[in-house]
Amino acid sequence: MRVKMNYGRNGLVLELPDSWNTLVIEKSEMPVAGDPHGAVLEALANPVGSRALYQEATGLRTACVLICDITRPVPNSTILPPIIKELLRAGIKPENVTVLVATGLHRPNEGEELRELVGDDWVIETVKVVNHFARNDGDHVDLGKTSCGTPIKLDRGFVEADLKIVTGLVEPHFMAGYSGGRKVIAPGIAHKDTITTFHNAAFMEHPRAANCILEGNPLHMEQLEVVHRLGMVLAVNVVIDDRRNLSFVNFGEIETSHLEAVAYMRRYAEICTDRRVKTIITSGGGYPLDKTYYQTVKSMVGAMGLLENSGDIIVFSECSEGMGSLDYVQAQKQLVKHGVDGFLELIKPKSRAAIDEWQTEMQLKPMRIGNIHLFSGLSTDDRPLTGVNCAEDGKSPLEFISGIIEKNGDGSVAVIPEGPYVIPCSGVPVAQSSESAP
Repeated sequence: MRVKMNYGRNGLVLELPDSWNTLVIEKSEMPVAGDPHGAVLEALANPVGSRALYQEATGLRTACVLICDITRPVPNSTILPPIIKELLRAGIKPENVTVLVATGLHRPNEGEELRELVGDDWVIETVKVVNHFARNDGDHVDLGKTSCGTPIKLDRGFVEADLKIVTGLVEPHFMAGYSGGRKVIAPGIAHKDTITTFHNAAFMEHPRAANCILEGNPLHMEQLEVVHRLGMVLAVNVVIDDRRNLSFVNFGEIETSHLEAVAYMRRYAEICTDRRVKTIITSGGGYPLDKTYYQTVKSMVGAMGLLENSGDIIVFSECSEGMGSLDYVQAQKQLVKHGVDGFLELIKPKSRAAIDEWQTEMQLKPMRIGNIHLFSGLSTDDRPLTGVNCAEDGKSPLEFISGIIEKNGDGSVAVIPEGPYVIPCSGVPVAQSSESAP
């Protein structure tokens, strides 16, 4: 069987023996917009829970439009020009429109990378395009605290804008249930104190802080409480197919429109089976998501719902930019030093997580169930920091997989070419070696 995995920009083809019992887990074919530009204009004119964008913008002086950073394949070249043209048509001056990159605690996107992210030179030349910097205290407005005590500190440029618009890709997210909407604000444009508080172990270890779960998800609920503090916020939500074509777009009040987009995406992204398997082959999602090992963790968590106890997850992820941030590397060193249970005990008492250690914490979840193996472009110096089994130099993808299949003595294999963009699950419960919540 020939399967093409999402890997880097070009993908990676696996030729799997016909003797294996291979199950490919992928979305059913999604409808695609024949006229993506027209679909966006239609959405802006026919909102969910708000007035049309032109009406919302008329009479206002300033607008701030949030976009996700380079790690998300949002079709900004399709959605940004229509949004901005509507704002200008409504009378807002170009110099009063800001496109703000919601970096969270990720690095800024600058130069040619920023041009690639925005995807349209007219946008860059017409309005301000800037990055959010979560560590710059003076860039944020303090809006108090949530009912759980999380400080609400958000980027001043968004808080003080007359018109607030969020754009984002709706897809499964391994902590917040689904991406997009409220998540583009928190953590997207939140201060580091806000982000590190609702990424502590009390939130992350909650059993409902997981892929495809919104109801009862403490992170989702905290994000909504942050958003509600802002008053009216609008959103443009998009869903894309496995070839990055626009399948769905809507516009409207942020919470209502986001839930509509989630309901659409659920039909394709959540795939249930009646059994678990010993071996799963998945991907880091391909470019741009698999540029770092940090983002690759999502694929491990996404696949674990299908894994038998003591089974194996094999991940193909290019990791062209290495591990990720220096903060994340420090967290991974602690994982390697203390092990799964030791690392969790180390972080449980903290009211604020160390920056990026939550990604290491999420890696603990599949590690409690089985074994993780990585085929990547990481350097020999970086591989030990992953805390998982890494392919040796010179070993082909098939050799890497075959050794694990032979160990398991079972040719039943599940393959997830899109990685974390598709979430398989089984109705069969699985035991974990550690408690689910602190």
